[in-house]
Amino acid sequence: MSDSTQDDLVSIIIPVYNAQRHLPYCLDSILGQSHRNLDIILVDDGSTDDSARICDSYAKRDPRVRVIHQPNGGIGSAQNAGLDASRGRFIAFADNDDILDRHNIAYLLHALLSTGASMSKARWRQFGLSQRDEVSRLARTGAAAPSAVTVFRDPLRAYQTVFCKSLRLLGQVAGRRTETRYFNEANWCRLYRRETWDGIRFPDGVYAQDVMVAGRLYERMDTVADIDVVLYHWLQSPESVTHAQRGFDFYHDNVNAGIENFRLALGHGIIPMRSYYTMTQQMHYAKRQASSHDETILLSDKKAERASVSQLTIGQITACRLTAFLRLMEKLIYDQHVKNMR
Repeated sequence: MSDSTQDDLVSIIIPVYNAQRHLPYCLDSILGQSHRNLDIILVDDGSTDDSARICDSYAKRDPRVRVIHQPNGGIGSAQNAGLDASRGRFIAFADNDDILDRHNIAYLLHALLSTGASMSKARWRQFGLSQRDEVSRLARTGAAAPSAVTVFRDPLRAYQTVFCKSLRLLGQVAGRRTETRYFNEANWCRLYRRETWDGIRFPDGVYAQDVMVAGRLYERMDTVADIDVVLYHWLQSPESVTHAQRGFDFYHDNVNAGIENFRLALGHGIIPMRSYYTMTQQMHYAKRQASSHDETILLSDKKAERASVSQLTIGQITACRLTAFLRLMEKLIYDQHVKNMR
């Protein structure tokens, strides 16, 4: 699986911002990949700590590493810089504080090539700072080869409808292998064919950059290959963007992303259950965070939300509300678990 040819060059894009504590763990796991034919692009997004120097030191150590230094523009801007500079036929992303299993690229690439899918994906696991050394050792050892590769069609429908853990478990019990069709909102732990990104770039300066492009990516994909093995370790840290204190702008961006994907799904005849949850739940948080100078934006968002929901039938609204309630209950449990992770 790890044999490399020039045609199998994989570009890995890592946005870097003030990650000096975590960055070496991430980069060591990428340089140690069993698939060696890599184009590793570190985008230093205006870091003010020692991250830029760390990036440059890795570029000196390994010719596969390239560094782009740019003024701070946010994750979307950094990811776009990486996409524009990429040389590989295949594209992967990683967050600067996470750890990749040494077979991450090899297994994802094999799944992609053997099935002809547009994208391959694997499973991930969360870990706390106290577990980092143990996780690093585990990742260096490498996961066993996947026992199954599952290929499915219509990923846009899967993205919108298979997102509640409880419903996924019920689907598994019913023998429908529902877990294989699950996507989260991130771009890591996936491998894309380069052409999937043709004409698609992340919006600059927004928090929900990955959600904004999700629907557009999935609507152009024919099939997706899923492998049933953990290949990515996701650090749970209070200083990360995911868990940091969130303000009105964060929720406003997510409302807009939900509305965008909601409209796109309806245009394909798909009930936008995930986007309904995103749109309505983020609107709830936006209302709580809004100040007086946010009122005009908030009113515009409310109007767009109402216009979106008005396009649904009674049956569709019922399905959306049911899955939103289930997802909210799951989130309460998930948040408690994450906050207790050390």
